[in-house]
Amino acid sequence: MTIFERIQALDRRWIYIVVALAIIIPLMVPYNSDNVTTPPTENLYQMIDSFAGREDRAILLSFYHDASTMPELYPMEIAILRHCFERNVKVFTLTWLPSGAPIIDYAINSVKEEYPNIVSGVDYCNFGYIPGTLAMPTVIGMGDNIANTVKTDAEGRKLESLPIMKGINNYSEMNLAIEFSGSVAGSYWIVYARPKFGLNVAVGVTAVMAADQYPYLQSGQFIGMLAGLKGAAEYEKLVDVFAAYREPGTPIAVQVDDDGNKMVPGRSFSREVLQDESVQKLINITTQTTATFTPAEYEQFTAKYPEQKALFDQLKKDQDGKIVFDVTTISKQQQDELGIVAWKDLNRMTRNIDYKFKVARIGMNAQSVAHIMIIVFIILGNIGYFIAKARQAKN
Repeated sequence: MTIFERIQALDRRWIYIVVALAIIIPLMVPYNSDNVTTPPTENLYQMIDSFAGREDRAILLSFYHDASTMPELYPMEIAILRHCFERNVKVFTLTWLPSGAPIIDYAINSVKEEYPNIVSGVDYCNFGYIPGTLAMPTVIGMGDNIANTVKTDAEGRKLESLPIMKGINNYSEMNLAIEFSGSVAGSYWIVYARPKFGLNVAVGVTAVMAADQYPYLQSGQFIGMLAGLKGAAEYEKLVDVFAAYREPGTPIAVQVDDDGNKMVPGRSFSREVLQDESVQKLINITTQTTATFTPAEYEQFTAKYPEQKALFDQLKKDQDGKIVFDVTTISKQQQDELGIVAWKDLNRMTRNIDYKFKVARIGMNAQSVAHIMIIVFIILGNIGYFIAKARQAKN
């Protein structure tokens, strides 16, 4: 009996077990891979990034889905919120579904854990649940005046009194709406807001719905789109390479110069940077525990923390002309002595990525391995079938 005949006779439960393992193992034991970013994702990223540090620009995120589609949509939302918090982009959120309200809170609170300086009403504003029956008047009304249309946020505060509203009046300033949905996405925005007010619209959709959205993308009605887990993984990568990137001498948070202008951390999108081989160390999803500096970089880094310089000198190790820190060897007491800002900055220099910010890439790895296994079984099964048919014909 040939291998193909054995596969034909194989109990299908073994196939299910192999496919299950192909999904479970990459989820439990992540491996490094790369996601080639596509224009719909890059265009959306660049549009959001163009608002960085501007008082007169903001984006609106519409969470038009429930928990059933969170595995694909939630990583997108997390990635975009992280981008905005890293680059000081004002964010407004809303949902047309009652079940969307807790998802907004969950997403914002998850990202805020890593950004203690982010403040509600200053850096972001959650409109909360707005009934779907009011979607059309709300979308149109915000084009004239946001504060007059959505009078209070989810916490009951008057919009007009919130610091985030400084410089934000209507779609001229809140010039990008992104809707996340597992079904029809962006319809209210492209029907009522884009033609009348020129609002830029983008969507994040489940993979199965992406094909329905491409005509809007190709016609220019959508300026960008995140399609399924692949789109989320691409956006995670862009945030790691650009928005979350810090040189050793760069301040970890937004700084203000002598003239009062905000100096936004991170770096702008560049295709040349994406194609550089050094990018790979920024997107590794396996756990990274060492921060490596050249002597010059170390001086730049410690210059930001003169009071902690002696402790840094005590913790460092010299290896092959480089200065290395293994963060796993730093005790809780030493972390406290460094202070939360310096400790977070050192952790950032390891280029380690928190699980919540790489979940889409881990999921894509599992999805890719499972698809490969399924394809292999299909090919082997078909070969075995035609061999068996050929032998029957001879007999």
